[in-house]
Amino acid sequence: MCRNITTLRGLEPPATSEEIEAAARQYVRKVTGVQSLSDATREPFEDAVRQVAEITARLLDDLPARRQPPTTVPPLRRADVQARIAAREAHERAHELGLPHEHEDDEAHEHEHASV
Repeated sequence: MCRNITTLRGLEPPATSEEIEAAARQYVRKVTGVQSLSDATREPFEDAVRQVAEITARLLDDLPARRQPPTTVPPLRRADVQARIAAREAHERAHELGLPHEHEDDEAHEHEHASV
């Protein structure tokens, strides 16, 4: 099993659609070897993620309850992962808005953004 995919069955509260999609995305990345999407891989990759997520959600609904909860917490429920996601989203917003911001390897800087 892919070591980055955590057990979703038996979570309290139950696995969210975001957690199911994250697991599906990890699975599709692992079996395809696609780490970054290109124009040629985007559509089939995203379609596979959608299909795997749908099947996973249906499977989790159909299986009987677990006797014991999973021993690991899904990444999206971990404070450190939530902080990284929030920082990445803030960084992306700064880029979109053309605001000065910092990168890990340098000080505050401004990017030249083309007008749309």
